[in-house]
Amino acid sequence: MAGKQKSKGSDKPSRTIAVNKKARHDFFIEETLEAGLALEGWEVKSLRAGKAQVTEAYVQLRDGEAWLFGSHFHPLLSASTHVKADPTRTRKLLLHRNEIDRLVGAVERQGYTLVPLDLHWSRGKAKLTVGLAKGKKKHDKRAAVKERDWQRQKSRILKSAGQ
Repeated sequence: MAGKQKSKGSDKPSRTIAVNKKARHDFFIEETLEAGLALEGWEVKSLRAGKAQVTEAYVQLRDGEAWLFGSHFHPLLSASTHVKADPTRTRKLLLHRNEIDRLVGAVERQGYTLVPLDLHWSRGKAKLTVGLAKGKKKHDKRAAVKERDWQRQKSRILKSAGQ
């Protein structure tokens, strides 16, 4: 999704750059928080063009800092000639010290993991929504699919009954 695309039924451009749909399927999201990203100029241009992916990405805490691994920001052809663009480089997440300390406690002591959920614009700055999550087992995933199918079927029944 490009940052300049229009969202449905609105004249405002879409704020969403990339979404990790797989994360909500594979994890129970307990809590979310918004983090800034330390980016280079070509990466911001790439985000404005909507050429980012966070599906295979993950967040790790090292040396009291949060880092985003595995994200892919595709460099544009018009990127600067003197800059060597690395699309999968590790990017630093910008969080407050007390947020990092709380996350370290949850990850190391309580067995949680940090999952990137989506990449979006907030007041002209690129932000990453990070979820504090626990992994789902196979039977949990099947139950979620069954519940989603039932909700879809229920809405069809109610819609046809109302006509």
